[in-house]
Amino acid sequence: MIVKKKKSSVAPQQLVGVVGLEIHAQINSSTKLFSGAPVRFSAPPNSLVSFFDASLPGTLPVLNKRCVEAAVMTGLALNCAVNRKSLFDRKHYFYADLPAGYQITQQRLPIAVDGVLTYSLLGGKKRNQVMRQNVTIKQIQLEQDSGKSLHDDVRSQTLIDLNRAGVGLMELVMEPDMSCGEEAAAAVRELQLILQALGTCQGNMSEGQLRVDANVSVHRPGEPLGVRTEVKNINSIRYLARAIDYEIQRQIDVLQRGGTVQNETRAYDSKSGETLPMRDKEGLQDYRFMPEPNLPPLILYEDDASLPTGIDACQVVVVQKIKEGLPELPSVKRDRLVQTYGILPEHSFTLVNEDGLVDYFEAVLKATKKEPRKVIGWVTNELLGHLKQQDMSVCQSPISPSALAELLELQETGHISSSVAKQVFQEMWRSPGKTALQITQEQDLGLVSDTAQLHIICQKVVDSHPDEVRAHNVAFLNKLMGLVQKETKGRADPVLVRAILQKKTS
Repeated sequence: MIVKKKKSSVAPQQLVGVVGLEIHAQINSSTKLFSGAPVRFSAPPNSLVSFFDASLPGTLPVLNKRCVEAAVMTGLALNCAVNRKSLFDRKHYFYADLPAGYQITQQRLPIAVDGVLTYSLLGGKKRNQVMRQNVTIKQIQLEQDSGKSLHDDVRSQTLIDLNRAGVGLMELVMEPDMSCGEEAAAAVRELQLILQALGTCQGNMSEGQLRVDANVSVHRPGEPLGVRTEVKNINSIRYLARAIDYEIQRQIDVLQRGGTVQNETRAYDSKSGETLPMRDKEGLQDYRFMPEPNLPPLILYEDDASLPTGIDACQVVVVQKIKEGLPELPSVKRDRLVQTYGILPEHSFTLVNEDGLVDYFEAVLKATKKEPRKVIGWVTNELLGHLKQQDMSVCQSPISPSALAELLELQETGHISSSVAKQVFQEMWRSPGKTALQITQEQDLGLVSDTAQLHIICQKVVDSHPDEVRAHNVAFLNKLMGLVQKETKGRADPVLVRAILQKKTS
């Protein structure tokens, strides 16, 4: 007897994305990594180039202490082990904008290793649940930036600008712990906020101060990782998420059609929303790494007690001093805002994501008795809405924290209604020199609480709607209140109006 083998009812697991990142963060320093040439965006071409940057014979690198301190501070903030001894190497490759023919980097022994970046996503049906996830930081290394090639298609020539050559970079390598564009974007945004809080990188992606390469592959969970592609030089967090999600889906489609994913470098085209092939990576490039002969090992010291005799503390990098100077980091700040003021997690994200908005919010709270949960609405809706509309930063706001606090106090103490408060806010925005009290007095916007006057207005409204009054339901009472507010231009005391209307319609 032949027994037929039952088909397995278990469907194969779905292919999922695997994402790792390599991030180049430009160090916030007034001079370059190995020369005294200044660092400035949009300077005239080749106006910020030292002899060393141009790789003229006989020039030697001099390490910038500020860049080392920035890398150590970043490593500490990302929970890295900071190596007390690190080494510099030469990475050889030819580009027209790399005059020496090699880049000075830290291949063998970088300045910091084995860190963790904790980032948060808003999940749940209403996207108000904070979900924390971790990504491992493999290493942070110091290295030089290259120059810039400017391609002139009209004349079929390439021009070289060496202003950027030699600018200090931190390369942060993240392990493939992420699975989609949203996670990668959240991780990069958190890193950007951390770097800005530390002051080690300004993080302006439009100026190339934070550049992201994404390594993307797909596989079935439990199976080996698939062939990866590298999407290069993404300069926007929004584009990063789109590029990764597109590339994951592209690879899934290729495999489902029976094809093979190529190990290649791709670029993201923001107009089409697609990644396009640049070059294949099948042939492993030999960078011929070698120790940098002109730079000794970089030695860091734990604290002042560990300094050798005769060493000037100003000439070396002391890890303990940097650790003591670490500011409040974004994740800690968000937790503190929620716990201290009882605001919602999503509001804490909004506050921390906007530079200067936390300080503004807390300054308003110090000057008013209004509850934090009520103040947050004014800051994140009214203020931030106006700022976004006019593409302004918080520090450019025409309404100071104390001016907004005065407006909120007028509302809290019953001098103006909530609708009038918004009207006054608009006027304050248009006329920065005027206070909320001045505007209220000039335009006679104070709350009408004269009982006799309100009785007359309410009676007029009731008399003009006799049929509806007989129906006597809550919905219509609210409509009557709205009509009274219309008569008084939003200045009637709502508590008093409700009491009068209830008496007149009962």
